[in-house]
Amino acid sequence: MAGNDAVSGRRSRGRPRSWDDKSAQNVIKSLDRAMEVFAYLGQSGGVTLTELAHDLDQAPATIYRILVTLERHDLVEFDAQDQDWHIGSNAFLIGSRFLRRTSLVDRARPIMRTLMERTGETANLGVERAGQVLFVSQVETHANIRAFFPPGTLSRFHASGIGKVLLAWMPEDRRRALIEGAPLERFTPHTIVRTDMLIRDLQAARERGYAIDAEERTLGMRCIAAPVFDVHGEVRAGLSVSGPTSRIDAAAIAGLGRAVTDAAAALTAALGGASIPPPP
Repeated sequence: MAGNDAVSGRRSRGRPRSWDDKSAQNVIKSLDRAMEVFAYLGQSGGVTLTELAHDLDQAPATIYRILVTLERHDLVEFDAQDQDWHIGSNAFLIGSRFLRRTSLVDRARPIMRTLMERTGETANLGVERAGQVLFVSQVETHANIRAFFPPGTLSRFHASGIGKVLLAWMPEDRRRALIEGAPLERFTPHTIVRTDMLIRDLQAARERGYAIDAEERTLGMRCIAAPVFDVHGEVRAGLSVSGPTSRIDAAAIAGLGRAVTDAAAALTAALGGASIPPPP
C-alpha cells in the first residue's frame, strides 16, 4: 500500500518474504523438468526424443510437451531430416545478453579475494593492450612485503607472468610477431632475452597450465599466472599471484600453480567462457 511505502521509504523490489527459501515447495516442478531438458540439449550435438526420454528417465509424452513448449520460444529446434532436437537460436540471444552484462573486473574481484586469502599473496588481473600487459585489478595481501601493480600499470610480455600466459595461449602467428617485433629488454639478470629460450618457456607454461616469472622483472619477486578464456576458448586475460621469493620459493610454486589455475578456471566459468586443454 502507498502508506506503507511512504513509511518504509522505498518501494518493494519484488522479493517475496520467502526469498531465501530454496526448498522444494518453492520449485515449479514442470519448469524444473524443462530446464533439465534445456540443459541437456545445450551439452549435446543433437538428440532424438527417444534418447532424451531414456537419458532423463522421463516419459516420451512428457519430454515431447516440454520440447514443443521450448520450441515455441525458439529455445530448441527440431531437425526434421535427422529427427533430432538441438538448442535453439533464442538460447544464443539470451546468452549474448548475459555476456554483454558481464564485466571482467567485477566478476574477477570475489575470485581474486578468495585467491589472495587462499595463498596469502597479492592477486593480479591483466589483459593485453597495444602489445603489452595492462594490469586492470589487484587485491593486495595483508603481508608486510608485497608486490604492487596498480591498475593502469603496463608491463612487457616477456618479463611478466601474466604476459607469458597471454603469449602462450594466443595464436602462434601473433605470438611470433610480438616476440620478434622488438628486442627482448633485460630488466634483471634472470630476464629471458633470447627468443628461442622464451618460446621454450612458453611451451613449458602450456604443458603445466601456468606461467612463472622468476625474478625476471624485479629481483626478489616471483609471479605465478594462469589463463582466463572467453566463450570462444580464446585467452582473454591472465590471473596471477605475486610475492617475494622468501615466501614463493621453489617448493611453493606447484601449490600456488594449482591455486591460480583453479581461480582462473572459476573466472572463466563466471564469464561464460570455455576452458581448453593446453595444446601439445
